[in-house]
Amino acid sequence: MTDKHRLRERVWDDLEDSGVARFPFPPHGRIPNYAGADEAAARLTETDVWQRAETVKANPDAPQLPVRRAALRAGKTLYAAVPRLRDEECFLRLDPTTIDDIDAATTVSGIEEYGDPVGPGDVDPIDLIVSGSVAVTDRGERVGKGEGYSDLEFALLRAFGRVDDDTTTVTTVHERQVVDDAVPTAAHDVPMEYVVTPDRTITTTHEDDTPSGIDWDALDEQRLAEIPVLDRRSP
Repeated sequence: MTDKHRLRERVWDDLEDSGVARFPFPPHGRIPNYAGADEAAARLTETDVWQRAETVKANPDAPQLPVRRAALRAGKTLYAAVPRLRDEECFLRLDPTTIDDIDAATTVSGIEEYGDPVGPGDVDPIDLIVSGSVAVTDRGERVGKGEGYSDLEFALLRAFGRVDDDTTTVTTVHERQVVDDAVPTAAHDVPMEYVVTPDRTITTTHEDDTPSGIDWDALDEQRLAEIPVLDRRSP
């Protein structure tokens, strides 16, 4: 069992045992929802990086639902990835000027119903990326649920010039998900610049080591075959 896997299990167990976890249950095996997700989203909207952002990419999981709704209500263009990047047009654009039911459009199912599919080359330059996490450190090391799609989405957009050094990375989590562990990282791991909980906003101490593009060596043939836009571009 890897150190990251042990950490995930510990955090999932703690969220469940403490009563902090919220629907969907159990928190295990997913980006866990938590009590205070609305408050964390509200705190994020008070930051300068949020207020400056015109385009936001957010994950489709339950704890970031209030973030997605806040983005559209603020008139920001919202992007989410197609699950597992399974389509050639592997991102979904939600245009606040064309959506009349923000609550419906920002649910997991609603994103696919209301979102316009676009390829990575047609994504607007992204100002702010909001990621879900299982655990995160104040150094900006993020632990997701273990499938690697969040980092891969970043790398793909970077390869197409849709994210760059000016794109800000943020995660919204419960305080219990902020850990002191030494988290092993690889070249393709995307560090978080800010960690926002219901109680505080942390400016992380991450070094300037954002991935520069797709780490082809980290992708096996099966993963490439499952993601058409990568399979077509692979060396």
